[in-house]
Amino acid sequence: MAIFGSSQDDPNPPPAGQFGRFHLQELINSGGMADIWLATGPNGKHYALRRLHQRLRFSWIARRRFFAGCEVLSKVYGHEFIVDYIEHGTVRTTPYLLMEYVESDNLKELYGRHDPVLLENIAQILIDMATALEHVHSSGFMHLDFKPENVLVTRNGGIRLVDFDLSRPIPEKPKQARRNPGTPAYMAPEQFQRRPIDQRVDIFAFGVAAYELLTNQKPFPGDEAREILDRQLDRTEFVAPRALNPDLPLPLEKIILKCLENDPNRRYHFMSLLLRDLQAVLYC
Repeated sequence: MAIFGSSQDDPNPPPAGQFGRFHLQELINSGGMADIWLATGPNGKHYALRRLHQRLRFSWIARRRFFAGCEVLSKVYGHEFIVDYIEHGTVRTTPYLLMEYVESDNLKELYGRHDPVLLENIAQILIDMATALEHVHSSGFMHLDFKPENVLVTRNGGIRLVDFDLSRPIPEKPKQARRNPGTPAYMAPEQFQRRPIDQRVDIFAFGVAAYELLTNQKPFPGDEAREILDRQLDRTEFVAPRALNPDLPLPLEKIILKCLENDPNRRYHFMSLLLRDLQAVLYC
């Protein structure tokens, strides 16, 4: 098991060894922007240390995004479903983020292999994911990259929400983003269309993730952003969740469909309302 999954995107990962005050023991994961190491501190305690790729350490854009994610995590942690923040800084010009080490797999991995942990805890995982997002929003931030890959699940079914690199403060009214943040499969139509956005894009992403976990399919499949947007706008091929999984309660399907509305004004406006409805359906 590993924190943040086990994909190895860097073909030439740096060697283990000393990194400032920390000893890097094992490369756990390598993504497009950073490596994540199992690290030991001077106190002998294990941590997860996220380190910006060496090739990006002089990239102003990458450094700014990395540190912005660190700052957001430092403001939203302290919640049982958010990965714990310890510190962030630089060692010899290389940015790093120190977090709690969690024995876990990410939700994408569990889903991919139909792990019993997911199957046995799916209702609670859905509620806990909504609770984590509700906490992020109540702290004043949009996650902007909510997806199963960014949800860690422990062997007893506990979750941690991670990766706040794209997170931004919730605007007073929908605001157009300078860039187009997110992962296409989980992005709302207004993101693709470069229209003003707010926290309701996270609610759409939650709906996509819930649909996927409960039906084993994505609601709007596609390899390219244009193809995904076309399927969102023209729903002639859209399949309702209960057509794929008849065991779903009808009220749960209605919740998912409300999250997936193209018009953000027809979605839940706040995660607290979504969470309330989820609890009513799944706790009964």
